[in-house]
Amino acid sequence: MPNAKVLSEKQAIVAQLTEKIQNASAGILVDYKGINVEEDTALRRECRENNVDYAVVKNTLLRFAFGNTGLSDLDELLNGTTSLALCDDPVTPARVMADYAKKLGEGKFEIKGGFMDGKPVDLNTINSLASIPALPVLQAQFLGTMLAPITGLAVVLKQIAEKNGAPAEAAAE
Repeated sequence: MPNAKVLSEKQAIVAQLTEKIQNASAGILVDYKGINVEEDTALRRECRENNVDYAVVKNTLLRFAFGNTGLSDLDELLNGTTSLALCDDPVTPARVMADYAKKLGEGKFEIKGGFMDGKPVDLNTINSLASIPALPVLQAQFLGTMLAPITGLAVVLKQIAEKNGAPAEAAAE
Protein backbone atom coordinates (compact mmCIF):
# COMPACT_ATOMS: atom_id res chain seq x y z
CA MET A 1 0.00 0.00 0.00
CA PRO A 2 1.41 3.42 -0.94
CA ASN A 3 2.30 5.89 1.74
CA ALA A 4 0.06 8.86 2.48
CA LYS A 5 2.11 11.34 0.46
CA VAL A 6 2.04 9.23 -2.74
CA LEU A 7 -1.66 8.51 -2.25
CA SER A 8 -2.51 12.20 -1.85
CA GLU A 9 -0.46 13.07 -4.97
CA LYS A 10 -2.32 10.45 -7.00
CA GLN A 11 -5.68 11.65 -5.68
CA ALA A 12 -4.75 15.19 -6.75
CA ILE A 13 -3.85 13.94 -10.24
CA VAL A 14 -7.16 12.06 -10.49
CA ALA A 15 -9.07 15.17 -9.35
CA GLN A 16 -7.23 17.26 -11.94
CA LEU A 17 -7.93 14.71 -14.70
CA THR A 18 -11.59 14.52 -13.68
CA GLU A 19 -11.91 18.31 -13.92
CA LYS A 20 -10.21 18.42 -17.33
CA ILE A 21 -12.45 15.65 -18.68
CA GLN A 22 -15.59 17.35 -17.37
CA ASN A 23 -14.59 20.71 -18.91
CA ALA A 24 -13.62 19.26 -22.29
CA SER A 25 -16.29 18.70 -24.92
CA ALA A 26 -14.28 15.91 -26.54
CA GLY A 27 -11.38 13.60 -25.84
CA ILE A 28 -9.44 11.04 -27.85
CA LEU A 29 -7.56 8.05 -26.39
CA VAL A 30 -4.44 7.08 -28.32
CA ASP A 31 -1.95 4.21 -28.21
CA TYR A 32 1.39 5.94 -28.81
CA LYS A 33 3.74 2.95 -28.42
CA GLY A 34 5.53 3.28 -31.76
CA ILE A 35 6.60 6.93 -31.85
CA ASN A 36 10.02 8.30 -31.07
CA VAL A 37 10.96 11.53 -29.26
CA GLU A 38 11.15 13.61 -32.45
CA GLU A 39 7.70 12.49 -33.59
CA ASP A 40 6.26 13.05 -30.11
CA THR A 41 7.71 16.56 -29.99
CA ALA A 42 6.16 17.38 -33.38
CA LEU A 43 2.79 16.01 -32.20
CA ARG A 44 2.88 18.06 -29.00
CA ARG A 45 3.76 21.19 -31.00
CA GLU A 46 0.81 20.58 -33.32
CA CYS A 47 -1.47 20.02 -30.33
CA ARG A 48 -0.37 23.30 -28.74
CA GLU A 49 -0.99 25.17 -32.01
CA ASN A 50 -4.54 23.74 -32.14
CA ASN A 51 -5.31 24.27 -28.41
CA VAL A 52 -5.47 20.54 -27.73
CA ASP A 53 -4.44 19.39 -24.24
CA TYR A 54 -2.33 16.28 -24.91
CA ALA A 55 -0.75 14.17 -22.17
CA VAL A 56 0.44 10.65 -21.48
CA VAL A 57 -1.65 9.27 -18.63
CA LYS A 58 -1.39 6.18 -16.44
CA ASN A 59 -4.26 3.80 -17.16
CA THR A 60 -5.10 3.34 -13.48
CA LEU A 61 -5.42 7.08 -12.84
CA LEU A 62 -7.45 7.56 -16.00
CA ARG A 63 -9.74 4.67 -14.98
CA PHE A 64 -10.50 6.47 -11.70
CA ALA A 65 -11.11 9.77 -13.53
CA PHE A 66 -13.44 8.06 -16.01
CA GLY A 67 -15.29 6.52 -13.07
CA ASN A 68 -15.76 10.00 -11.57
CA THR A 69 -17.14 11.40 -14.84
CA GLY A 70 -19.45 8.55 -15.81
CA LEU A 71 -17.26 7.31 -18.66
CA SER A 72 -16.58 3.87 -17.21
CA ASP A 73 -17.48 2.34 -20.59
CA LEU A 74 -14.05 3.44 -21.81
CA ASP A 75 -12.24 1.29 -19.20
CA GLU A 76 -11.85 -1.54 -21.72
CA LEU A 77 -9.65 0.75 -23.86
CA LEU A 78 -7.23 1.41 -21.00
CA ASN A 79 -4.51 -1.13 -21.72
CA GLY A 80 -1.01 -0.69 -23.04
CA THR A 81 0.31 2.81 -23.55
CA THR A 82 -2.33 5.52 -23.38
CA SER A 83 -2.34 9.21 -24.07
CA LEU A 84 -5.30 11.56 -23.90
CA ALA A 85 -6.09 14.54 -26.13
CA LEU A 86 -8.73 16.94 -24.78
CA CYS A 87 -10.25 20.05 -26.34
CA ASP A 88 -13.30 22.33 -26.18
CA ASP A 89 -13.92 21.78 -29.88
CA PRO A 90 -14.98 18.20 -30.68
CA VAL A 91 -13.49 18.26 -34.19
CA THR A 92 -9.98 19.50 -33.43
CA PRO A 93 -8.56 16.61 -31.34
CA ALA A 94 -10.08 14.05 -33.71
CA ARG A 95 -8.55 15.77 -36.74
CA VAL A 96 -5.11 16.28 -35.17
CA MET A 97 -4.84 12.70 -33.91
CA ALA A 98 -6.22 11.12 -37.11
CA ASP A 99 -3.88 13.19 -39.30
CA TYR A 100 -0.93 12.19 -37.15
CA ALA A 101 -1.96 8.51 -37.21
CA LYS A 102 -2.12 8.64 -41.04
CA LYS A 103 1.23 10.40 -41.24
CA LEU A 104 3.02 7.84 -39.06
CA GLY A 105 1.39 4.80 -40.58
CA GLU A 106 -0.38 1.77 -39.21
CA GLY A 107 0.77 0.20 -35.96
CA LYS A 108 2.80 3.16 -34.75
CA PHE A 109 0.18 5.54 -33.44
CA GLU A 110 -3.39 4.26 -33.17
CA ILE A 111 -6.59 5.86 -31.95
CA LYS A 112 -8.27 3.63 -29.36
CA GLY A 113 -11.52 5.54 -28.90
CA GLY A 114 -12.86 8.66 -27.31
CA PHE A 115 -15.76 10.60 -25.89
CA MET A 116 -17.82 13.61 -26.85
CA ASP A 117 -20.14 15.60 -24.58
CA GLY A 118 -19.75 13.07 -21.78
CA LYS A 119 -20.62 10.02 -23.89
CA PRO A 120 -18.27 7.41 -25.37
CA VAL A 121 -17.93 7.43 -29.17
CA ASP A 122 -16.66 4.74 -31.52
CA LEU A 123 -13.85 4.95 -34.06
CA ASN A 124 -16.25 5.60 -36.96
CA THR A 125 -17.53 8.72 -35.23
CA ILE A 126 -13.99 9.90 -34.53
CA ASN A 127 -13.00 9.35 -38.18
CA SER A 128 -16.12 11.22 -39.32
CA LEU A 129 -15.22 14.15 -37.07
CA ALA A 130 -11.65 14.07 -38.35
CA SER A 131 -12.85 14.42 -41.95
CA ILE A 132 -14.54 17.77 -41.22
CA PRO A 133 -12.36 20.61 -42.52
CA ALA A 134 -10.91 23.22 -40.18
CA LEU A 135 -13.07 26.26 -39.33
CA PRO A 136 -11.23 28.71 -41.66
CA VAL A 137 -11.70 26.27 -44.56
CA LEU A 138 -15.41 25.94 -43.78
CA GLN A 139 -15.75 29.72 -43.61
CA ALA A 140 -14.01 30.11 -46.99
CA GLN A 141 -16.27 27.47 -48.54
CA PHE A 142 -19.35 29.23 -47.16
CA LEU A 143 -18.25 32.64 -48.47
CA GLY A 144 -17.42 31.11 -51.85
CA THR A 145 -20.91 29.65 -52.02
CA MET A 146 -22.44 33.01 -51.12
CA LEU A 147 -20.37 34.88 -53.70
CA ALA A 148 -20.98 32.40 -56.53
CA PRO A 149 -24.27 33.96 -57.77
CA ILE A 150 -22.79 37.47 -57.80
CA THR A 151 -19.70 36.26 -59.65
CA GLY A 152 -21.88 34.41 -62.16
CA LEU A 153 -23.95 37.57 -62.77
CA ALA A 154 -20.80 39.63 -63.36
CA VAL A 155 -19.51 37.07 -65.89
CA VAL A 156 -22.84 37.04 -67.76
CA LEU A 157 -23.03 40.86 -67.89
CA LYS A 158 -19.48 41.01 -69.24
CA GLN A 159 -20.30 38.45 -71.94
CA ILE A 160 -23.45 40.39 -72.94
CA ALA A 161 -21.46 43.59 -73.21
CA GLU A 162 -18.78 41.91 -75.36
CA LYS A 163 -21.39 40.18 -77.53
CA ASN A 164 -22.97 43.50 -78.47
CA GLY A 165 -19.76 44.48 -80.23
CA ALA A 166 -18.09 46.66 -77.65
CA PRO A 167 -15.22 45.41 -75.55
CA ALA A 168 -15.92 45.21 -71.84
CA GLU A 169 -13.75 48.24 -71.03
CA ALA A 170 -15.58 50.45 -73.54
CA ALA A 171 -18.95 49.27 -72.25
CA ALA A 172 -17.89 50.16 -68.72
CA GLU A 173 -17.04 53.72 -69.77
